Amino acid sequence: MHLLRHLLCMTALAWPLVSGAADRPDCSRPLSLALHDHGLLYSSQTGEGIDKDVADELARRSGCKLKVSMMPRARIWQLIESGSLDFSLSGITNDSRERFAAFAWYFSNKYYLLVRNDVGARTLADFERNPALRLGVIRSFRYSPTANRLVDRLGASARVSYATQLQPLYQVLLDNRVQAMIIEPFDYPTLETARIRAQTQILEFDDPPVPHGLIMSKKSLPPAQQAAWRALVDGMRADGTVQRIFEKYFKPELALAMTRF
Repeated sequence: MHLLRHLLCMTALAWPLVSGAADRPDCSRPLSLALHDHGLLYSSQTGEGIDKDVADELARRSGCKLKVSMMPRARIWQLIESGSLDFSLSGITNDSRERFAAFAWYFSNKYYLLVRNDVGARTLADFERNPALRLGVIRSFRYSPTANRLVDRLGASARVSYATQLQPLYQVLLDNRVQAMIIEPFDYPTLETARIRAQTQILEFDDPPVPHGLIMSKKSLPPAQQAAWRALVDGMRADGTVQRIFEKYFKPELALAMTRF
């Protein structure tokens, strides 16, 4: 009887340790994470950006080896779905993506339409009504609900041009090959260049901010591991780490608004 009580006590003491271990990210293999080249999120020219800082912090806190690469956004989603890629960053969800990806939110932002001044569009409806006007977007990007509806309607009318990265869109906008593009706060530094500022205006989509987060492949990461990584990201938000990362790139009030939601 004494032996049985001893074994029960040992089991009870061990259970929290086992449970705690299960709540930790599994570092038994190298994990893959892809960044995409997009403004302040990540620059392939400098090797710096918000998502690079977030990836470094994820590796530090988890103790896992993250194999970080850069690739186009469309390719990232394909590999997340197949399970060939474990993670990416700054992703938003929709019904299709929920089938193969899980998310851990760490910021939220709004979207805007950057429109050439010379097309005479003062509202979103003005732009959509003119069949001569074209919209430029990054392939596989989704936005806020109103922005998505605009992209889908114009796409059905063959009025959308696609690029794999952000920078080429600015050039085709300046060349008047497209007359508008969808932007977000990570694009602000480019908007401050003299040519773009002189030739464009910003129209706001009447949508609330959209959560963005760590993208996790459901095929490569079991639910318990998804929860472990989500808890790690939540901890980064709770202790102010995410906000401090954003404050490296934005004014404090905007960093606060984007990371406290």
